[in-house]
Amino acid sequence: MGRPGGRDRRGGSRRRSCRVALVAGTALLVLSCREDVDVLGPPPPLPLIGPPPQFVTSAVVPNEANVLSAVILAHVRYADSVAVRYGLAGATADRVTSTVSPAGDSVSVPVLGLLPDTVYTLTPIAYGNRRITTGEALTLRTGALPADLPSYATAGPDPSPGFVVFASGHYGIVIDNTGRVVWYRRFEYGAGLSFAAQPTGHYVARPATPVPTDPHPWVEIDPLGNVTRTLPCAYGLEPRLHDLILESDGSYWLMCDETRTMDLAAMGGVADARVTATAIQHVGADGTLLFSWTPFDHFDITDLNPASRAGGTVNWTHGNALDLDTDGNIVVSFRNLNEVTKIDTETGEVLWRLGGVRSQFTFSDGPTPAFARQHGVRLTSPRRVLLLDNWGDSLDSRAELYDFEPEQGVARLLASYGSAPAVSAQLGGSVQDLPGGRTLVSFGSAGRVEEYDGGGQIVWRIEGAPGYIFRAQRIRSLYAPGVGLPR
Repeated sequence: MGRPGGRDRRGGSRRRSCRVALVAGTALLVLSCREDVDVLGPPPPLPLIGPPPQFVTSAVVPNEANVLSAVILAHVRYADSVAVRYGLAGATADRVTSTVSPAGDSVSVPVLGLLPDTVYTLTPIAYGNRRITTGEALTLRTGALPADLPSYATAGPDPSPGFVVFASGHYGIVIDNTGRVVWYRRFEYGAGLSFAAQPTGHYVARPATPVPTDPHPWVEIDPLGNVTRTLPCAYGLEPRLHDLILESDGSYWLMCDETRTMDLAAMGGVADARVTATAIQHVGADGTLLFSWTPFDHFDITDLNPASRAGGTVNWTHGNALDLDTDGNIVVSFRNLNEVTKIDTETGEVLWRLGGVRSQFTFSDGPTPAFARQHGVRLTSPRRVLLLDNWGDSLDSRAELYDFEPEQGVARLLASYGSAPAVSAQLGGSVQDLPGGRTLVSFGSAGRVEEYDGGGQIVWRIEGAPGYIFRAQRIRSLYAPGVGLPR
């Protein structure tokens, strides 16, 4: 999809990874690099000062929850950071993990993205006092993949570097560009629909519980698959499964179901209708509610079409996406209202409404209505929004980019494209804005995931029918998932 206009982007060049070798008898490192390896790499050496780092003990511990990973546990002295150089047993160790700073004299270094049923040699490397020390080589044999882990095939001449994250059945999954599963995390009762990486370098999911009527809080998950905390709504509301934003201070934004009884008899409904709307909350790291907003205070039930508000239970707004604007205010997609709304996070004031019956914008260069039943709404700049339009002619869901001017009340369709042959994503779907004008699209229940270049050509896709993928997301690194790319 083309992206006209001035918006800064990182270049779309292919990422390189480096192999580190210690030159015998010196303190110099030799780096040899290749493309498309998930490596952050250790820092270069500096002039010698102070005693060299020392390994007191080191051991490799398999990760039973994910056989494609392991942990190196070490007791070190005089070390500022530790990494692990690794490779297939009997071959050159040509990969290096990210560095980890010790806590006191102890350090745990994840090793991620391994092959199943394979023997590896892993060598810890310590950096400190501008010196480098290589520890004892360790051996690991990885286990077999779970029998129920899904498998995938991919195709395409020029994918973006990195990996793709999504939920599938019981699993949160990460695949590489060949379709190989390189990371997984199993949830006993199902992963839920929206397993995603966050800008903080952790994953989030809203997994199922054994009793459907129990609360379903989101959970935060580290790169080894450990649940680090739960992320509930305040006031006992039920978290919606669609989207969540983690912030660097530990706070988070999420959508919550709020249900009230309303008399809708005068407008073609029932006298005691149970109406559910999407509340927006910002919750602090300590659980303090920092901001709360509800449609019951700002919208009118008549914003919903008459047929959808006629029954005893009414799904009023159906929020399904969140994004923070550069000014700190929040943008929300309300699917059942066919609108995207910006909300002031200090006052709760509705700043603008784009689409739907209350739209404050006139659309040009596109069909009317502009979009409907949208999913995956993301701002690509303060005045551009990317979304998956699930309306069309009911057979052709399309990724669309709009430019809008709140002061003039004008919006323009800049680009639009869909899969071929056309598909209808009646449920779910997502879009992700990528460097170089590229876009990753999941067509939800239609079972397609495709990456498009700036001209709208498919450059990568998951082959066959991967199933219902509610949301697909590219990441650069298994060690820092979500860091450095748009959500």
